[in-house]
Amino acid sequence: MNKSDMLHNTLIATAILIMIGVLAFFYDKTQAVDLREQNEVLGLLNGLKDIDNRWDFEAQRARIDLGKSELATLSRADAGDKALRDITRVAEHTTSSALRSGLTELRKTIALKAELFEKFKAENRLNKDALLAILSNATELTSQAVAKPGEFVSLVQTVNELSEHAAQYYVQAQTTQREALVASSAQLQLAPEEFRDKTAKIATAVQALSEHIPVELDVFNQLEALTSGPRLVNMTLSFNNELDAIFQEKERYRIYLVYYAGALLILLGYLGLRLKAANQSLEHRVVKRTEELSDALKHLKESEAQLIQSEKMSSLGQMVAGVAHEINTPLAYVKNSLGRVAEQLPSLRSTIDHSEKLLLLLKAGDNPDELSREFKHTSMQIAALKQQHVIEELESLVKDGLFGTGQVAEIVGNLKDFSRLDRSKVSKFNLNDGLDSTLLLAKHLLKSVEVHKKFSDLPEIVCSPSQLNQVFLNLITNAAQALPDEHGIITLSSRVEGDGVAVDVVDNGKGIPPDVLPKIFDPFFTTKEIGKGTGLGLSISYKIIRQHGGRITVDSRPELGTKFTVWLPLKPPAESELEA
Repeated sequence: MNKSDMLHNTLIATAILIMIGVLAFFYDKTQAVDLREQNEVLGLLNGLKDIDNRWDFEAQRARIDLGKSELATLSRADAGDKALRDITRVAEHTTSSALRSGLTELRKTIALKAELFEKFKAENRLNKDALLAILSNATELTSQAVAKPGEFVSLVQTVNELSEHAAQYYVQAQTTQREALVASSAQLQLAPEEFRDKTAKIATAVQALSEHIPVELDVFNQLEALTSGPRLVNMTLSFNNELDAIFQEKERYRIYLVYYAGALLILLGYLGLRLKAANQSLEHRVVKRTEELSDALKHLKESEAQLIQSEKMSSLGQMVAGVAHEINTPLAYVKNSLGRVAEQLPSLRSTIDHSEKLLLLLKAGDNPDELSREFKHTSMQIAALKQQHVIEELESLVKDGLFGTGQVAEIVGNLKDFSRLDRSKVSKFNLNDGLDSTLLLAKHLLKSVEVHKKFSDLPEIVCSPSQLNQVFLNLITNAAQALPDEHGIITLSSRVEGDGVAVDVVDNGKGIPPDVLPKIFDPFFTTKEIGKGTGLGLSISYKIIRQHGGRITVDSRPELGTKFTVWLPLKPPAESELEA
């Protein structure tokens, strides 16, 4: 891929990311608003508004109620404080500017109103206590005066006026009412000594009422002026307006999303058409490339087959001198035997000639003297042949010659089996026979090596004998080359293992270093000197065993030796996979 293609792909990827980002932005902007927070805020604002209204209502009721009832709604100060804390908590997580901006003033207003309510509560309690003290003492004083009829009519009248003035002053808090109340209290102090205790209490209560009513009225007026209702209404209205703006924005982005999604669909349709055309072109190119790859694979298999055959020929070439020596030995038997036969042929031929002449003389019967001489000479030749054991010697020589030619035929047959070109020929084969054949071919490499054979009875397997013989020759050759100059031992063993057969090739050589061991099956890897190895033997052996559905493993310990194990299944894969 050149720089232009990389830049083109980068721009396309960037454009796709931007489009996805815009789509994600529009989608995020159109997400539904979580109304739980908004409803909570509205509920808290309405709750504060209700608390504020209840405060005003309770304060007005307390002003006109002459009874001594507690202002139960004053506990709403705690509720208002809790509502403020809840709104503050929500405001910390909201984006509403109206809620954030109005919250500070609202908090100050609620706190101040709660403080004024506490003061109003205290003043109202003092005034009600004073009013009740006036009324109760006035009632008792009236009862005492009434008990003496005709004597204290003016006193009773004064007490009634004082009670009326006290109630009016508590409710209306006018100055004239206060003056009248104080005047009635002063006149009451002129009562006889026996009423002095009650009049003193009334005077004290009147003084307290006249002092605290103005304070209560002032606090009450401040409470009426300090109302949070309008501010809460404005905050609620502003918050609702912000919520409406959010809904409008969501709706606007939904429209944007619809148009953008439509544009994307059109773009995707166009890209789909382009992709379809590209796929058709790609299919054509893939078919063409597949044909090219098939041809290349075919040539590769042919090259691989030629490489395996070349490696096989290379192995045979390395064994030519040894095999020639192995053939030369039985040929010497044959040569010597035939030479000795040639030496005995003249005497045999002479004996046969005289025997034929004797037969002719016997047939003619007209020359007794000549017949007698010929009989005597022929008898002497036959006796000499018997004495020299010529016939027995010829039989032995022929037997030796046949044995020698048999060995030559066996070696040639093994060479033919090993080097034959019909590599794909699959037949039933006993691995023990393959090992024996390989040992015969590699005999010249094993002259100073002690070979131990531990063969078990093996079933025949379906395989390519030529390929397996090549594997065994590679393993035995490598084992022989790894042995020390003296006391070298190679152990060949075979056995049935699971649903297959296994062959072990063990040597007591120098072993394979740990850093080299993972590389021994790599093509062209070799630790041998240049010219003594191609580095393909174990690689080809590994491939052959894998093609047969088997496995080849190695266990090596430096300075102790190496063990190669070949395992092959009784039933191989499809024959086509065994073709080299």
